[in-house]
Amino acid sequence: MKRLLLALAMSVAALLTGPGAARAGATLDAVRARGQLVCGIHTGVAGFALPDSKGVWQGLDVDLCRGLAVALFNDAGKVRFTPLPSSSRFTALASGEIDVLFRTSTETMLRDVTLGLRAITPYFYDGHGFMVRANAQISKASELNGATICLIQGTTNEQVTADYFRSQGLGFSPVLFQRNDQASDALQASRCDAFGTDASQLAAVRSSMPNPEEWKILGERFSKEPYGPYVRRGDDEWYDLVRWYVNAVIQAEESGVTSANAEEVKRTTTNPDTRRLLGVTPELGQSLKLDPDWVVRVVKAVGNYGEMYDRHMGPKTPVGLARGPNELWTRGGLLYALPMR
Repeated sequence: MKRLLLALAMSVAALLTGPGAARAGATLDAVRARGQLVCGIHTGVAGFALPDSKGVWQGLDVDLCRGLAVALFNDAGKVRFTPLPSSSRFTALASGEIDVLFRTSTETMLRDVTLGLRAITPYFYDGHGFMVRANAQISKASELNGATICLIQGTTNEQVTADYFRSQGLGFSPVLFQRNDQASDALQASRCDAFGTDASQLAAVRSSMPNPEEWKILGERFSKEPYGPYVRRGDDEWYDLVRWYVNAVIQAEESGVTSANAEEVKRTTTNPDTRRLLGVTPELGQSLKLDPDWVVRVVKAVGNYGEMYDRHMGPKTPVGLARGPNELWTRGGLLYALPMR
């Protein structure tokens, strides 16, 4: 029995330390050796990731990628964007094609425990909804019985829609697409009666339509869709770095640190938590193998969370979304940075 237990322990150790096992620090070492972060993003949705008129990617997810590059290299340009459809985004991450996924990806239990990946921490809270023609005389989802509904393949929205209609004893016909623009075109061409996806993406799609006022997003929400970054399972050092980077841009907003005042706050603050955050005392950066002032550099380059949100998603943008659940917890929202100490 003792020999059997010893052999079993040796087999487990071989699996954990063999060539296929991820070792702590492997991703960070590879990124630094390459001199560039490879970030998976959406193929194109306003507010999160969309090329501008000059072909430069813009959006909340894009800025989060750029900010991570600043934390690593002090250079927002040292990032390569890899646009990925919903159906292959997790495969691309698992295979090593990208280093991190910032791509409107809901954190769910099965994704976190069955794909060889880790969901990190939410940075955007959303919910499934439906968009219909404004003159369709439809005010709630139950009135879509028998409707044809555009959906994006490989998303949680497929299951959420099916679950809702089944639970209500209603029928519908799904039409699946790879991209939002394909679903939008089908909706406008009357191939679908409604488009079902997360409300923020519906707002983004509507903002890019020729006549946005002809479309309305129904007020009901049918799911919890917390978006978070994903990394490969088994590399704790990289997981920690991305996790605390996201917390840092949220904490910067909580602490009143902006792109305009970051240097001044660093010089003048007497708040112990803010001094730690901005590297006056170096322990946070040291724990992640980053420079002490990495948060100052990030915020100066891309802003705190609120600045990024307002720039790409807020009421003054074409997407036009109020903060809502993505407001700080101190102002009635769900956004909450874990203590950085």
